Amino acid sequence: MRPETQNGKPDSAADAEILALMAMGWTLSDGRRADRLLALTGLDADALRAGVGNRAILSAVLAFLADHEPDLVACAEAIESSPAALIAAKENLSR
Repeated sequence: MRPETQNGKPDSAADAEILALMAMGWTLSDGRRADRLLALTGLDADALRAGVGNRAILSAVLAFLADHEPDLVACAEAIESSPAALIAAKENLSR
């Protein structure tokens, strides 16, 4: 199980970052989805590389997933998390 408390949400800011990094990896593992991420967020490959430790970039990746429920659900399943945990991580990183 991925970093979450029993309520299915990230336990800390570090857990939120871990979930976001896992979600970023999942998102970028598919070329079409990665292209859509770049197009919709305005980010580029260099910004993603540089933003691996940047809460705003990680939050943007989670917001991208949150805006397309099928991807949100598929990502949560793939990284053994939950959609609620990914949304909570996005909110945590947005603060």
